[in-house]
Amino acid sequence: MSEAGNSVAVGGGAAGRADRAAQRRAFATRFAMLPLRLFLGVTFVYAALDKLSDAHYLAGAGDPASFVSQTQAVRAASPVSFLLGPALDAPTLFALLVAFGELAVGLGTLLGLWGRVAALGGAAISLSLWLTVSWNVSPYYLGNDLVYLLAWTPLLLAGTPELSVDGYLARRAGRDRERGLGEEHVRRRALMDGGIAAVAIGGAGLLTGSLTRTFGRDKAAAPKQSAAPVAAPSAPPGPAPSVAAASVPVGGSAQVKDPATGDAVYIVQPKAGQYCGLSSVCTHSGCAVDAPKNGQLYCPCHGSRFDAATGAVVNGPATKPLAKYTVTKSGDKLNLGPQQS
Repeated sequence: MSEAGNSVAVGGGAAGRADRAAQRRAFATRFAMLPLRLFLGVTFVYAALDKLSDAHYLAGAGDPASFVSQTQAVRAASPVSFLLGPALDAPTLFALLVAFGELAVGLGTLLGLWGRVAALGGAAISLSLWLTVSWNVSPYYLGNDLVYLLAWTPLLLAGTPELSVDGYLARRAGRDRERGLGEEHVRRRALMDGGIAAVAIGGAGLLTGSLTRTFGRDKAAAPKQSAAPVAAPSAPPGPAPSVAAASVPVGGSAQVKDPATGDAVYIVQPKAGQYCGLSSVCTHSGCAVDAPKNGQLYCPCHGSRFDAATGAVVNGPATKPLAKYTVTKSGDKLNLGPQQS
């Protein structure tokens, strides 16, 4: 009896552990999509409110950070350039559609209302950004919009069944069927209630976006200069940064630091005996551009390219040239001078 009891206890303990492990796996599977859903929802809501609160976003073509300027900058290199004409004809309308579209997608994803529709909208926005803003990013895996596009795919396939309005409506529909209600009545009720929730959430989103646009934005829409300052601050006293002239062959470069800002500067020699310095700070969004290669400086963030001899924009979305510095030769040394205005 004792041996039999021990055998049952051991067997029961093993079975219990197996059951608990199966329950944990089922729980993890059930909520596996939740972290991705929360990230995408929060990110798209934030992106929308950030656009609506930015005075530069709806500014005119004179502001390089505006929607219309950014669209013009990427049009030439975009594979869907023919589709950007209407956006440039009515830039304010399309800019607001993008911002409020992101807000609707984010709220729908967070609350789990019509999750597949929200995921489809998110994928469409990410696809449009990939084919425009991020199209020239190389290698391709540095382009964040492509990653967002693929991140929407699981939600497009699975929907938002857990901790969501969709899940609540689905469970209530199941109870209605158990009560004997007809399938047409169940579907009509779910559609009506989902529509009411969509109108309520959409209204709240419009109100939030409108209030953000009215009260949350900067008062002035002066062109952004943070990524490409017109005049550098006065440099602190001390020797100017220098490199050996031999380290900068024709077509090559050497890197020093601007003592006033700490930003990297590339000293280049585009032609024999001609030297200049080019800032490493991309004028689009402030990313660091790569060292000159094949006569161009490349920004890995969004694919902007600049001429390695002049700093001029070769390919957008950047619209302003790289900041330029004077370089003087003293003996076998090249000395970095002040930033040119």
